[in-house]
Amino acid sequence: MNLSTETEKARFNMVEQQIRTWEVLDQDILDLLFKVRREDFVPAVYRGLAFVDMEIPLAGPDAPSAERRQCMMAPKVEARIVQELAIKNSDRVLEIGTGSGYLTALLASRAHQVVSVEIFPDFSSAAAAKLKQAGITNVELKVGDGARAEPAFVGVGDVGGFDVIVLTGSTPVLPKGFFDALKPGGRLFAVVGDAPVMKATIVTKTPSGSLTSAELFETVLAPLINADQPQRFEF
Repeated sequence: MNLSTETEKARFNMVEQQIRTWEVLDQDILDLLFKVRREDFVPAVYRGLAFVDMEIPLAGPDAPSAERRQCMMAPKVEARIVQELAIKNSDRVLEIGTGSGYLTALLASRAHQVVSVEIFPDFSSAAAAKLKQAGITNVELKVGDGARAEPAFVGVGDVGGFDVIVLTGSTPVLPKGFFDALKPGGRLFAVVGDAPVMKATIVTKTPSGSLTSAELFETVLAPLINADQPQRFEF
């Protein structure tokens, strides 16, 4: 078996054994996982882990400690996010946390445009190169702190806001600014809570501007750097 065949077998097993069994059944999403090559977005030192059911570090062992703590989500979580958001080819998407650029690529393959904000310049520049190599051109990358939904980065009032917002790290609470940036009918994905209890949640803004939420699954995800914190009791 040559290397290419081994890679495609590993990709097939990832889809069939990890992702399909995690309630990702939309055939268009499953097909997309064969089109967008996950291994091309994994740091070279960890490329052999590209199809494993685990989080993968975004930086090598010699990187600064803050960067070493950042990880790609497990493949099944990435696929489930894209399925649950039901992205249309007219949608404008905001992603907080570009990371490797892989989820960015999946989102961009479904959407009209993706604006992705990353706090680490090295990650953003590496993702830019990988997206270009993959032929994905409908992404605008920004470097900055988007975790607190500051207008400069979330685009409040910018071209009417966003149809979809995705937070790629967890947050104890969701800042109001994200909801302000959602268009009516827009959807926001976030993992909300504190370890060890976090819940993947979809918040939808109704045409009237009210918000509804649905919990999808429990998981634990590293927090967004500088994520908003609720008031906590001190004893």
